[in-house]
Amino acid sequence: MGIAAENIKKEMKADPIVINCPECGNNDIVADATKGDVICTYCGLVLDTNLIDTSAEWRAFNVEEFDKKARVGAPSTFTIHDKGLSTMIDWRDRDALGHKLSPKKRAEAYRLRKWQIRMRVHSSMDRNLAFAMSELERLSSQMGFQRTTRESAAMLYRKVIEKNLIRGRSIEAMVAASIYLACRMSGIPNTLDEFASNSRIGKRELGRCFRLILMELRIRLASPTPCHFVARIGNELNLSNQSQQIAIKILNGAKKFGITAGKDPSGMAAASIYIAALHTGEHKTQREIARIANITEVTVRNRYREIVKCLKLKIESNIEC
Repeated sequence: MGIAAENIKKEMKADPIVINCPECGNNDIVADATKGDVICTYCGLVLDTNLIDTSAEWRAFNVEEFDKKARVGAPSTFTIHDKGLSTMIDWRDRDALGHKLSPKKRAEAYRLRKWQIRMRVHSSMDRNLAFAMSELERLSSQMGFQRTTRESAAMLYRKVIEKNLIRGRSIEAMVAASIYLACRMSGIPNTLDEFASNSRIGKRELGRCFRLILMELRIRLASPTPCHFVARIGNELNLSNQSQQIAIKILNGAKKFGITAGKDPSGMAAASIYIAALHTGEHKTQREIARIANITEVTVRNRYREIVKCLKLKIESNIEC
């Protein structure tokens, strides 16, 4: 069923009158997109005709053809300083038919383009947002965050500007702290060390800006648990789902004994993954796991020994460095 049929079905759902067939009482209704008819599949009664199709009057069979035929712009987004609602004058110096402009028209278009760019960032807040959103896109692309995380981080940064928290602080630090806060709110397991290594800001300053945003915006966050880091570390190590499930069970058992309290969650997750990999035969060295988890081998070894001793696990293989 195509787009037209989907629109017809939406109209049917919005209409409280068309629920069951008045002839047989059956509720299995089919919309014919080509004729605009609504038909009962049991008795064949035509319930409605000539329904209006609100979809596009053209068809597209690939992304390039869809973009070429579409007559609307990009959706509104918080990751652009003006939310993508302003206009833009093209640099190709051609008219609507594709013909080149005359020298006089080109000079006029150049002046209009120059003033249009100036008007887009005419205030200090617009200039701040323009620089901050470009930094947000760079850091998010470098760390591989999805569009939803970028939108959340951009919304948080706009709230930070409204609170006037940028004055006297680095824009890059506040942007990185906003992205880190968006990751924490979405349950994405990333540490401050990873943000510090991918940005030009130190870990201490990032933590200071992060705590400032939490306090001023009155946001409450739950502490990250080691289970949040298992999937990310396991996927980067190409471990099976069985090993990751065993690692989560080990962490749940360690939590009952209280040995996860006060420990680095990434270190506990790395040690549990190491034990699970030994159990399933997917041997990974402590050096590999420590590199992926962004911790030291000593941390993996210490957490490993604590878990094995507390849970009384029997590991046949020796510790591999």
